Amino acid sequence: MNTFHLILIFLAAFLAVFFQAVVDTPRAFVGAQVDLLPSLMVYVSLSCGLTVVAAAAAAGGLLHDSLSANSLGTSILPLFLVGFVIQRYRGLILRDQTYAQFILGLAASAAAPVLAWIILVNVDTNPLVGWQSAWQWFVMTLLGGVAAPLWFRLFGWALGALTYPPLSETGFRHEREIKRGRKPIR
Repeated sequence: MNTFHLILIFLAAFLAVFFQAVVDTPRAFVGAQVDLLPSLMVYVSLSCGLTVVAAAAAAGGLLHDSLSANSLGTSILPLFLVGFVIQRYRGLILRDQTYAQFILGLAASAAAPVLAWIILVNVDTNPLVGWQSAWQWFVMTLLGGVAAPLWFRLFGWALGALTYPPLSETGFRHEREIKRGRKPIR
């Protein structure tokens, strides 16, 4: 994990929240708000450690709440829980498979709004929930599943294009002893 990768993750969180707030075309076309942060948390939890997962959840949640009707801090815990569960079991997940990325994106995008709704209900806020909410939840889940493999492709391309590749192994072993000089004459 290098600093450039962290900068890319936080830049992606900022741009995802900015895209959600500014671009109205998906919302007008399908009738639901697109939420890209849970699918981004899938990438972060499979690529980074728990500290980065917590920082990305806090930064993304605060950015999302500052531009939504949610109370400030409401989105942090759902994003962190999604990232924590995936990060906890990442050794069992086929990280490079598009199918697994899609399923994890579906699960994360389905769980994050439900967890945020539970938090909002428990803090005596009355969120607007109706039959239209089921459609919005379905569309958010489906678009989050589609977005998760795209995050992996985007970060793979950016890290491949903007960072140095790792050094390949040399032909010399480090434990090999090289004797220099001439052999003694007998």
